[in-house]
Amino acid sequence: MSPTLTRYLAFFIFSAALFSFSSAELLQLFREAPAFRNGRECPPSETSSVIHIAMTLDATYLRGSIAGVFSVLQHASCPENVVFHFVTTTHRRRQELRRIIISTFPYLNFHIYHFDSNLVRGKISYSIRRALDQPLNYARMYLADLVPATAQRIIYFDSDLIVVDDVAKLWSIDLGDHVLGAPEYCHANFTNYFTHRFWSNPTYAASFKGRDACYFNTGVMVIDLWKWREGRYTEKLENWMRIQKRSRIYELGSLPPFLLVFAGNVERVEHRWNQHGLGGDNVEGLCRDLHPGPVSLLHWSGKGKPWLRIDSKKPCPLDSLWAPYDLFRHSPSLFNDS
Repeated sequence: MSPTLTRYLAFFIFSAALFSFSSAELLQLFREAPAFRNGRECPPSETSSVIHIAMTLDATYLRGSIAGVFSVLQHASCPENVVFHFVTTTHRRRQELRRIIISTFPYLNFHIYHFDSNLVRGKISYSIRRALDQPLNYARMYLADLVPATAQRIIYFDSDLIVVDDVAKLWSIDLGDHVLGAPEYCHANFTNYFTHRFWSNPTYAASFKGRDACYFNTGVMVIDLWKWREGRYTEKLENWMRIQKRSRIYELGSLPPFLLVFAGNVERVEHRWNQHGLGGDNVEGLCRDLHPGPVSLLHWSGKGKPWLRIDSKKPCPLDSLWAPYDLFRHSPSLFNDS
């Protein structure tokens, strides 16, 4: 059996388990994480000291989401002060997802919100990867509407990453006058993220005039929700999505609208907070090495996901860094060499 087919089989078995097992069986999919408690030096978990983190939950990436949560708690200096805000489009299965989170992290402070896919379904145009076309991939645009108004800022994390440093360091960055903070990569060829039709249109191309626009990965962002709401940034992103439906100005899902609205106006975060691209290239999924420099966050963006490669027994070398955070209960009868 080919490695690609084996990975798809592993994903199919996991997805089928999530949506066909009884509630009691669902609770056995993941091991219970140890309790992570605050030390004496931690401030009370009140509004001013809470760290808000948003992530998505679905069948495809649930295993990655749980590994990500585990990594944050394990390295947090004050884990009881971290609040997770989970977003899902699976309204019918939201209670099952809630029970899985509670059974895996009994002491976790979290909320689950339903994201209405109809908000974006008519605005999404197909991209070069089917995974990028899923409505949940656009939920990050609506965090300011989903999360309570009492939360002034939030960290958004993709579900294919692990944190290996104290998340409070990322939380505490000064955004200044910016709405959004993220690592920027100015060596990337920015023009590649948009089609010839975009650059040949003087009106569209002029949208970057006066901005030193650089690529940034939307899988790790610190967002000032109050400034976001005040500036009506969800509407600005939606406007570019409507233009895309008419004129086909980009190919890459939800990333280009963020670049169009924010590139050149982002608070720069150290690169250590997004060692991205570890999933490999988007054509063949080849293994990647770490970028030079220190590491606080490992991000398996790209075609390959570590849990699928591990299950197919064809892991990349860096997948061994993700494996210790995997709480999935492997069944020998599901994943074997026969």
